[in-house]
Amino acid sequence: MQAMRRSLAAQPKLPDFAGGRVPERSTLQTIHSLLPYLWPRHSPGARVRMLVAVAFLLTAKGATVLVPLVYSRAVDALAPHAGGVLVVPMALIVGYGLLRIAASGFGEMRDAVFAAVQQRTVRRVALQTFRHLHRLSLRFHLDRRTGGLSRAIDRGTSGIEAVLRLAVFNVVPTLVEVALVTAILWNLFDWRYAALTLAAVACYLAFTFTFTTWRVRIRRVMNEADNDAKTKAIDSLINYETVKYFGNEPHEATRFDEALARYERAAVRSQVTLNLLNLGQATIISIALALIMLMAAIEVRDGTLTVGRFVLVNTYLMQLYVPLNMLGFVYREIKQGLVDMEQMFRLMRVEAEVDDRPGAIDLVAPVGEVVFEDVQFGYRPDRPILRGLSFHVQPGGSVAIVGPTGAGKSTISRLLFRFYDTTGGRVLIDGHDIRDLTQDSLRAAIGVVPQDTVLFNDSIRYNIAYGRPGATQAEIEQAARLAQVHDFVLRLPEGYETRVGERGLKLSGGEKQRVAIARTILKNPRILILDEATSALDTRTEQDIQGALRTVAHHRTTLTIAHRLSTVVDADQILVLVDGCVVERGTHAELLALDGTYARMWALQAEQQAEAEAA
Repeated sequence: MQAMRRSLAAQPKLPDFAGGRVPERSTLQTIHSLLPYLWPRHSPGARVRMLVAVAFLLTAKGATVLVPLVYSRAVDALAPHAGGVLVVPMALIVGYGLLRIAASGFGEMRDAVFAAVQQRTVRRVALQTFRHLHRLSLRFHLDRRTGGLSRAIDRGTSGIEAVLRLAVFNVVPTLVEVALVTAILWNLFDWRYAALTLAAVACYLAFTFTFTTWRVRIRRVMNEADNDAKTKAIDSLINYETVKYFGNEPHEATRFDEALARYERAAVRSQVTLNLLNLGQATIISIALALIMLMAAIEVRDGTLTVGRFVLVNTYLMQLYVPLNMLGFVYREIKQGLVDMEQMFRLMRVEAEVDDRPGAIDLVAPVGEVVFEDVQFGYRPDRPILRGLSFHVQPGGSVAIVGPTGAGKSTISRLLFRFYDTTGGRVLIDGHDIRDLTQDSLRAAIGVVPQDTVLFNDSIRYNIAYGRPGATQAEIEQAARLAQVHDFVLRLPEGYETRVGERGLKLSGGEKQRVAIARTILKNPRILILDEATSALDTRTEQDIQGALRTVAHHRTTLTIAHRLSTVVDADQILVLVDGCVVERGTHAELLALDGTYARMWALQAEQQAEAEAA
């Protein structure tokens, strides 16, 4: 029991990714998580593209800074000389045009080259997140909120795309341009122009960063409300039939509208504060521009500054205002992107509760011997489910587990499939502790036909072929014949291309079960788990499917978890489970002869069946 408590206490606490209780990651942590994707270690092609894009970036910025210089010289050249002759500076005008083309052209080439890096990074992060979600434990997926989780991933990948695009090719170039312009102003004019420019930039950045940091909190509220609304919508639509059964459409609409109202209020606050931010930025730049223009105008009046230089100061400041204005937008977008990314990266840091041990081996050519040795387990430390369970199934043999609801029957299949690890004792296959085996090889040897069959919203062919992707049509049809579903499929207008609907809802319970059986036949596992595979079906459908199940179970080690005792009378051994303990074991005849728990269950079910038939 103490081992159980220690194990469960050590399991990771799963954050609510749909709500606001996820521990926040710092900006530096989020950026650090992104850097390996930006400069991938094993992708020299991506690194070369990044370097080429940076070269294009520097070339474009160099051309951009030279444009005002050429422009000011052209203005001075156009001023009337002493003889009154107006000279057209053709070379300067042509150079001005070429520099503008170069600034624009190299900028576009930079974006074109970086597009491959950006999209590949988004793809790699999305794929890694998707794979990580499949590695996480069943406990995580039972506790998750699908709608909020999906939105967190969608926004996270969009945030990565925005951060890569804006931070790499907007923030750094803008800072470089500010430094170049400041140096040119100091060199061509005097320190006052450079000092005033730097002071304006500093005030602009300080105001922008401070104000945007405050606005980020509003963005988080928007995200939480958005997650909540999408989660409620998806949950309601998934449970469409339940909503209809109870006539709760107004209740669902009210819940959804409450979440939308929270999002509406946060969105309005976000827009209003954005307008205030834009006004403050424009005010700072406009004041600095007016002061510098006033200084330059006075020098033009005094004859110490040419008109061309006056135009140069104005052009540089106006040119600098554009990237600075963009920098405010970029910073806002980056901060929002980091907010959107933080939940996804936090999600990727959740450790799998069940993972392969170092040095885990593959289960090669399994024969199918299954042993449970004094197995103890509980989903919570204060609620043990299995209490010292032991049994042995010979290769090719069959064992059935029966008992009342809550006795721990389905838990046995989850432990064998290693959705959870035992908190005491061990489970062995072919003499190997399953914790010493790789999960992929273990699960490849086991096939499951569950009680609640959930199919993909795709064709019947796809759902059967899911048991072994890449199977030929002939193999799919053979599996369908063995599962007694082939003739039914052929009667459908679209045959094997018939779509089954969300979770297979276009098929009846018996049809879904047959498709699930065909899928398992195609997988061809050595060990078969039938987890109450017919308990939700009527008696006639159950009898039809039992024939298909016997076909599947032939020459395979079979573990049957059953509610209806009539389905397990042929098992080599029947275990009667009560409160996580085996209270009786033996064949059907032996257990009836004991006249104990099994015999009472058998008599009760026989009486219920007789009453049902009479009715």
